Amino acid sequence: MENKGRIDRHPVLSPLPDSWVKFTFNGRDMVGRTGEMVSSAVFANGEHVFGHHDKDGAALGIFCANGQCSQCTLIINGVPLKSCIVPLEDGMIVRSVEGLPKLEDLEPPLAQLPETIETDVLIIGAGPSGMSAAKELGAAGLGVILADDKDRLGGKLVLQTHKFFGSEADCRAGIRGTKIAEILAEELQEFPSINIWMESIVLAVFSDGTVGIRKPEGYKIVKPKQLLVASGAREKSLPFPGCTIPGVYGAGAFQTLVNRDQIRCSERIFILGGGNVGLIGAYHALQAGMTVVGLAEVMDKCGGYKVHADKIVRMGIPIYTRHTVLAAHGKENLESVTIAGVDQNFNTIPGTERNFKVDTLLVAVGLSSVNEFHHKAVKYGIPSMLTGDAEEIAEASAAMFSGKICGRKIADSLTDRSGNIPSDWLDKAEVLKSPGGNVEDYSEIAEKQGVFPVIHCFQEIPCNPCMTVCPKGLITTSGHPVKGLPKYEDGCIGCRKCVAICPGLAITLVDYRKNKDFPIVTIPWELGDQVVKKDQIVDVTEWQGCIIGTATVVSLKNAPGYPSTKLLDLAVPHNIANRVAGIIVQKSDVTKSEKINIEIPVSDDSIVCRCEHVTAGEIRDLLRQGVRDMNELKSRSRAGFGACGGKTCETLIPRIIRDEGISMDEITDFTDRPLFAETRLGIFCGKQSE
Repeated sequence: MENKGRIDRHPVLSPLPDSWVKFTFNGRDMVGRTGEMVSSAVFANGEHVFGHHDKDGAALGIFCANGQCSQCTLIINGVPLKSCIVPLEDGMIVRSVEGLPKLEDLEPPLAQLPETIETDVLIIGAGPSGMSAAKELGAAGLGVILADDKDRLGGKLVLQTHKFFGSEADCRAGIRGTKIAEILAEELQEFPSINIWMESIVLAVFSDGTVGIRKPEGYKIVKPKQLLVASGAREKSLPFPGCTIPGVYGAGAFQTLVNRDQIRCSERIFILGGGNVGLIGAYHALQAGMTVVGLAEVMDKCGGYKVHADKIVRMGIPIYTRHTVLAAHGKENLESVTIAGVDQNFNTIPGTERNFKVDTLLVAVGLSSVNEFHHKAVKYGIPSMLTGDAEEIAEASAAMFSGKICGRKIADSLTDRSGNIPSDWLDKAEVLKSPGGNVEDYSEIAEKQGVFPVIHCFQEIPCNPCMTVCPKGLITTSGHPVKGLPKYEDGCIGCRKCVAICPGLAITLVDYRKNKDFPIVTIPWELGDQVVKKDQIVDVTEWQGCIIGTATVVSLKNAPGYPSTKLLDLAVPHNIANRVAGIIVQKSDVTKSEKINIEIPVSDDSIVCRCEHVTAGEIRDLLRQGVRDMNELKSRSRAGFGACGGKTCETLIPRIIRDEGISMDEITDFTDRPLFAETRLGIFCGKQSE
């Protein structure tokens, strides 16, 4: 079936099942994939506006696509629901939310007591840490309920098409995240004591030691001996004028649409934030055939791994350090974004403004742990532990190992065992959590003969696949066995395995054996065979993106044993062969900014509460009137009153408080809501979910 909103060919992902159902959106007939999220189906059909706010009539659209905010709420068969966690069914009637919706009359259900289920361990979250913990607990024969609000196992793993960093032995480094999700899911099937609850939303932790969970078939009460919170993280937001325009959304939402649902959600993209999430999102966009016009990072260097930043710069994506977004422009959809340079105090510098025509702005300004369930359990004296991003934001490889350790700890405590955790596990966990470390200065390799790898990796990061894959053990390190910088010793046989496995695409192979004047340089390639063709002349770059000459494409072949990775052979002049690290994919003309004459709104107009459209100016006014209790601020401004339960604005309001020079010690925090997700009352009476 042809659909312009879909990705019909991806260099890494296999095509999704060709199974379709019909539905309507605002009376318009549409077709979507069976079981995909309603939000994705609507998006794929070209509808990016999901409604208009009752306060100011502003257009609303997707933001997180992860069930955390309420921006994707639609009226589905008469009921307002978060459309990003509602699977599409044949015949669904879907409407946008225009102001405050009029709810249809619903038949009241008969009340009945919910079923109570006892288990040894309840794990909240079936991502990398939750699945790894469940495996350890299942191996110990303990009863486990593994609950997740998504329709499949894996959490963020199902979005990660790149090969993993970390340790090859401890967390499957060198394998793609999507494949690791499949491997872990298969391993869980070996343990009959593990019960997997998908599409199951944990609503509340109660003082009697029970947990309320909304399942597709109805409301259940679970009484665990031990709670393990592996619920991951939610994306942080950033208040600026235009931050709620449809087209401005989280980088994680983008990866969900592109990598999970294979939706062609964008044509021209700008990215805010140079951490790993933003850098990887830029690369994923290129894989899906989209244009990335730039990335802005407010610090003087990107916080993500250097190999990620180098990789996208080599392909033609400019990175603007010491820059931030001033405003997003548009009404019903994003039309452009303005950035500006900042000084050492992070104040914008007049005259440095640049404007870019884009239809998408990805906000990748960090993550915050989803740990509310754990804190509530601790308050009530319920045995509870945190793991993965719910404990500490780190890479998924670290989350897997963290879950493994937690699983062992809980198994030991519930089975009266001890000493079952190897002595080096805690050290390994810290290594896998470590961010990018020292950066070594670049030094050009002298011209050599024969065949040899060139390693364009200059930062200490937890990653060792190139060292473990070499059949002759020629790539070693004088530093830490996982974090130390890799070094090559003489004796290469030209197998090219190091080129194929490197998660950072940071290794090339130079081969002088056939032609000393134009040696063959092999680079890793994951953008498909439509971008380059045999005999094509391409611009080649050195490690940090500067064009150093041209080369001729000799061949593009699959890398044996490494699915979806290809090896691109280039005939390169010998005087630059040792410096070649990649080829330009995007020409500079597609990333140019345009001259602007746009009046940037004052910052007080920035939306802080996305649900109630409360601005920063409204919050400041109340603070200046002496309000210091967040509950009073909530009642007077409605910030935090919305459907998301304050999950977005609760991290933004403290920033405004600090900007006003007010100490957080003076502030009385919000009173927690009893439930963590909005739920129809009928669910508690035994009525099944719709």
